[in-house]
Amino acid sequence: MTADVLVLNTGSSSIKYQVVDPHTGVRRATGLVERVDGAHAVAAALAAEPALADVSPAAVGHRVVHGGRRFTDPAVIDDGVLAAISDLAPLAPLHIPANVEGIRVARSAFPHVPHVAVFDTAFHRTLPSHAFTYAVPREWHERHGVRRYGFHGISYQYVTRRAAAFLARDPADVNLIVLHLGNGASACAVEGGRSVETSMGLTPLEGLVMGSRSGDVDPALPAYMERVAGLDGAAVDAALNQESGLVGLAGSNDLRDVREAVEHGDPHARLAVDVYCHRIRKYVGAYYAVLGRVDAVVFTAGVGEHDAGVREQALTGLERLGIAVDPERNAAAGGGARSVSPDGADVPVLVVPTDEELEIAGQALDLLRARPSDAPG
Repeated sequence: MTADVLVLNTGSSSIKYQVVDPHTGVRRATGLVERVDGAHAVAAALAAEPALADVSPAAVGHRVVHGGRRFTDPAVIDDGVLAAISDLAPLAPLHIPANVEGIRVARSAFPHVPHVAVFDTAFHRTLPSHAFTYAVPREWHERHGVRRYGFHGISYQYVTRRAAAFLARDPADVNLIVLHLGNGASACAVEGGRSVETSMGLTPLEGLVMGSRSGDVDPALPAYMERVAGLDGAAVDAALNQESGLVGLAGSNDLRDVREAVEHGDPHARLAVDVYCHRIRKYVGAYYAVLGRVDAVVFTAGVGEHDAGVREQALTGLERLGIAVDPERNAAAGGGARSVSPDGADVPVLVVPTDEELEIAGQALDLLRARPSDAPG
């Protein structure tokens, strides 16, 4: 029987897919469908993909951005689970409806195989109450689910395991500061293989500076902008999510473009890079304090894996904590997990490529194999 898993990541305007064997990592198919709008477009896009025409997967794994308080582990999807995921739309209004439509279409296209939802928030289920609780009216938490959830958990789970293997340690024995730096960016303090603090919060807006998201700002900012500029909450929310971060500071959400502008002497681009790296450094220092002992600082995702300048600038000044990069190692091209710190460093600095699709496929099959044989699919 095939062990291939079709992994779908359905966004608001695109669908990413892979057919992957989680045992070997072999990809049978991979692709991206862009400019998708609505359920009919999702169905048409999937049906039109020639790479999916002859796929007979053992399961379909779906990335779901938010699991709320209910979903702290992967879940086999039935009508009740799908309805519960749909109910989480207020927590992620841009992502959950798209995730739900992708699941509906895929269940119709592949009705005879089990479908599994893997949640980006689930890795952070181990956050202690003092880390996930906001100091807001208790009713907000109890009635409306206001708390820190964290995101990028699928990536963190994969990278934690890979980093521990690189260090020849058991994940349960390592403390890591993991920096997932892509268009979206976050930090996570991992203690004994478990998330104990993370920078994203109720939504993916909090924390580090990102491509188009502001990260941390004064919570009074929306009220201030309403008073001085007449912007309502929705307008400020849209601006902080779509017009801020690198876009707001330098005009592009792509750090490569920003760096090119720096080379041409653009002061706004220079400031953008400085703000971006300063925020990372601040979180590394804070998470060092949270953990007390750090066995490695780990960079992953597009920027983290490929931008040596960010790695160096973000960690400059942390040498007294035992954290530093070796300039030659850091600048050298390379693939796979690698160290970019000096020999004998107190705190190794690692670059570990992430693989969220492989993690989703593995979690989906693990869940299905753990079910009783007569469990419904």
